[in-house]
Amino acid sequence: MSAGVPRTAKATATAAAASADGPWSRAGLRARLLSLVATVSSLAALVAMLDPDRVASAMGLFLVGVNGYSQFYAIYVGIRLATAGLALLASRHGDQPLLGDLVALFLLAQPAGRLVAAFAIGLPTGVLFVVCAVELLAGLSLLALRPRGKILSP
Repeated sequence: MSAGVPRTAKATATAAAASADGPWSRAGLRARLLSLVATVSSLAALVAMLDPDRVASAMGLFLVGVNGYSQFYAIYVGIRLATAGLALLASRHGDQPLLGDLVALFLLAQPAGRLVAAFAIGLPTGVLFVVCAVELLAGLSLLALRPRGKILSP
């Protein structure tokens, strides 16, 4: 931040914790990845709100009627915003690794569901395959960057 902009106590505490661990430590990398997940999830929700038909088409969906749009908004806006909020909270509270683990579970649940569908109808293709790969990579990376020695800690 610039010298003229005052910092809040929470921002100062977060910055102090990150600098103590270092930006390239496990905690620093996990916090950055969580912030990235929060940003990407927020932007995905925004795009889905602004142009639901285009997003649905890219995902292989065709929205019909009020219920179709309602279900789309629940998943592609509501769940994405919940993931973004949780990721932002987890990035600010690195001392509570369980929050980041929940973000990882949210991310990994989607490729897991697609894997179940793959047995019946095959793997996703195109953009959805790339989205699936990114979700898998981000979720596994969050788990890999979990603080060591805190298997069952809150």
